[in-house]
Amino acid sequence: MAYLISSISILISIIIILRCVKYTNDNYDAISSILDKVISKKDSISLPELKDNRKSKLVYQSKKIIDMVQIDREKAEHEKEVIKQLIGDISHQVKTPFANIKMYTELLAKDNLTLDEKNKYIEELKAQNEKLTWLIDSLFKTSRLESGAIEFATDVVGIKQTIADSISAIYSQAYDKNINIVVDEFEDVALWHNRKWTIEVLVNILENAIKYSHMNSQIKISINKMDIYTRINIQDNGIGIIKEDYNNIFKRFFRGKNAEEYIGVGIGLYLSSLIMSKQGGYITVKSKIDKGSIFSICLQSTKKLI
Repeated sequence: MAYLISSISILISIIIILRCVKYTNDNYDAISSILDKVISKKDSISLPELKDNRKSKLVYQSKKIIDMVQIDREKAEHEKEVIKQLIGDISHQVKTPFANIKMYTELLAKDNLTLDEKNKYIEELKAQNEKLTWLIDSLFKTSRLESGAIEFATDVVGIKQTIADSISAIYSQAYDKNINIVVDEFEDVALWHNRKWTIEVLVNILENAIKYSHMNSQIKISINKMDIYTRINIQDNGIGIIKEDYNNIFKRFFRGKNAEEYIGVGIGLYLSSLIMSKQGGYITVKSKIDKGSIFSICLQSTKKLI
């Protein structure tokens, strides 16, 4: 009797062991199958719905990993397309100045040029070189700001000096077209901004105002202080912008149809908008064709005294 009980106990133990081994193998197979599906990187795969809590948890975690991988893949594909488009845009933008530089260089190599012709071609070369330099510099700043390689701090700074420095930077350009820069009188206002980068924004907008304004016209700068934001308004009497382009003009390399005859690459306003977003501000525009535009640079106000 004791021998029989012992045999039965051994048999039961063997069965239990075999079942445990089978259970373990089944679990390993299930895990292996799930991991194979995760590794496959397929866009759409199905995972089994299991009643076992441990397996169900593994399935749920695997689905989360698949979703994360898919999101990363889609993000990478999007970034790849953006880079491809950017390279195409840059190639298009630099093609003309490079072609012009080649042409004027070949013209200067001729022996029968007059002094006036030589000086003219040299000035054209300088202009094309400045255009390329400005484009490359702007793209460099844009890419570094977008990637986070450039971080700048904002502080409570008086806006009057910022505006004065911006006007000084473009004064000669306005003088060449006999454009009068008028600043409405105002008491200095303490605003949250980085002076150096805000000057970059103001200069970009002022240069556009000069470029698209007629000779002997006027550009007016005014301040409108509000509770949360303070607006710096730059009003010109230029060619204007169609309403449908209000948002598009802040996109990289976009240029309105009525601006095609003017020299430009369409990066300045994009860079300005990017800088403003980095310091918690924004830019708006109102315009009428052949009447002019008003660009408003909005910076955060503060009650702190200068």
